[in-house]
Amino acid sequence: MDSTVKKILVVRLSSIGDIILTTPLLREVAAFFPGAVIDYCTKPAFRTLLDGNPHVAAIHTLDAPPTGPFDLVIDLQNNFRSIKLIGNLKAGKVVRYRKRTWKKMVLVRTGIDITGPYRSVVERYRASLSGLGPEPDGKGCELFPSVSDRIFAAAETGTGTPLLAVCPGAKHATKRYPAEKYAKVLAALFEVIPLKAVLLGGGEDSLVAAQIVAAVPEAFRGQIIDLSGRTTFLQSAAVLERSDVVLANDTGLMHMASAFGKKIFLLFGSSVPAFGFLPYQVPFELFEVQGLGCRPCSHIGRDTCRKGHFRCMNDLKESEIAGKILDYLNQSL
Repeated sequence: MDSTVKKILVVRLSSIGDIILTTPLLREVAAFFPGAVIDYCTKPAFRTLLDGNPHVAAIHTLDAPPTGPFDLVIDLQNNFRSIKLIGNLKAGKVVRYRKRTWKKMVLVRTGIDITGPYRSVVERYRASLSGLGPEPDGKGCELFPSVSDRIFAAAETGTGTPLLAVCPGAKHATKRYPAEKYAKVLAALFEVIPLKAVLLGGGEDSLVAAQIVAAVPEAFRGQIIDLSGRTTFLQSAAVLERSDVVLANDTGLMHMASAFGKKIFLLFGSSVPAFGFLPYQVPFELFEVQGLGCRPCSHIGRDTCRKGHFRCMNDLKESEIAGKILDYLNQSL
């Protein structure tokens, strides 16, 4: 421990999942530098993800940037914006996250995986502090819904029936399991088990949520609670906290669910584990189509399938997904 480190700034500007994946490091840094003040800088849209975090003293944004001085700056974004921001500060030591994007691009363009053994993005964040500490504490991500967030979640979801949280959105289309397939998974579950399903996502996910509801047989629609576009980040977190199991694409809400130790059934289309975004320190089951020469087609996702067949998602079998979820619910509830 360096006793001269009294003021620390952590920078991660976006997005939901990436910021949530910084929370183990925040906790570990706070433990390694006891008494140090830790500030955080992000984009305004994401600042509420840090609300209530006991390890963060102040949350800054690009609209109201920090001014310093800081003894240690941990740049977990490492792009032009974060470098410019830090360049305007009075900062002591600056360490940066090494993205290794070139290795991802080799995998995308050639199909050759040189990323090595699986390393979570959390571990890669931690590596930016190699030689300074901290040590892994073996715990997962953290979010801190308020009492009012939990009251909202309870009022919307009720009690007495197992709750499946469904996160059907994603920024890029090649990360989204088709709405009609989600509907078939839900219908298969509703046919054999008393269950409620809550659909979560931002306003941009409301259309796919509506498509899922419309594609579910009418007799089962009353078992679906559509909260897409109706929740804040921490209200969604509180709903996930109440859920018994989660079904999700590779999206920020999947990492949000991991903050509460939920079993996650994860659907990968263009995503692959080598990118480092599997759920951190929680049980999960991954569904992916092995052996597709066109996968991954991008290291972030694409707006359309460049081959036109979208097999990476279309070949994921609804019956298998529903069966695995049903097995888990039967064993755990």
